[in-house]
Amino acid sequence: MLIIKNLSVKIADKLVINQLNLEIKPGNCAILMGPNGSGKSSLAKTLMGHPDYEIISGEIFFKDQNITKLLVHERAKLGLFLAFQQPKSIAGLQVFNFLKTIYEAYTGQTLAVPEFENLIFQKLELVGLDRSFIYREVNTGFSGGEKKRFEILQFLLLQPDFAIIDEIDSGLDVDALKLISQALLIAKTQQPSLTILLITHYNRILNFLQPDRVHIMQHGQLTKSGDMALAKQIEINGYEGL
Repeated sequence: MLIIKNLSVKIADKLVINQLNLEIKPGNCAILMGPNGSGKSSLAKTLMGHPDYEIISGEIFFKDQNITKLLVHERAKLGLFLAFQQPKSIAGLQVFNFLKTIYEAYTGQTLAVPEFENLIFQKLELVGLDRSFIYREVNTGFSGGEKKRFEILQFLLLQPDFAIIDEIDSGLDVDALKLISQALLIAKTQQPSLTILLITHYNRILNFLQPDRVHIMQHGQLTKSGDMALAKQIEINGYEGL
């Protein structure tokens, strides 16, 4: 599904990813862990095509297609999705209008307002948001938990083939974490081919999601890969001993 070959990336003349190699197979759930500043979010934004991140060497393949030079919307149309760690607020843009616009752009389908409302209401319930949420402005005045739920709401609506989920668990209480984890599991059940790259600092979300692989990133490189036992080792000993 996703293959990264010898990827090096810089932002503002700072090298943030250095000769990174990674393969994630279709239908897998991969976990990416690492200390702050190791390059995890930089990798996520690079995969999505953020223009601030300059690829200086290497290639990215998605669904057997070289996407290294594709623009953000072109990658999205192929089925790549990024749930942001710190999503931006857009004052004046209603959540409902935003969701309807991205849904129609992504799927090519145009739904009548009542039909789209029913679709959204189903997704709202999965992430524990009230129906009145769709009449608010995008991320304006949202709590940290609401922003995280809204990112997952977009994921549930678009049903991408590959979801990069950046620290969705940070700042969530146990109940919210369980709800979001269940939403991800439901999406995986409905779409077994769904592939996930989940970036996290904590083991607690792994109590709900059973990953196929755990990867450790340090200094812009992958330094170790393994199974759940590796994540538990990190929780006990930290990254120093790797």
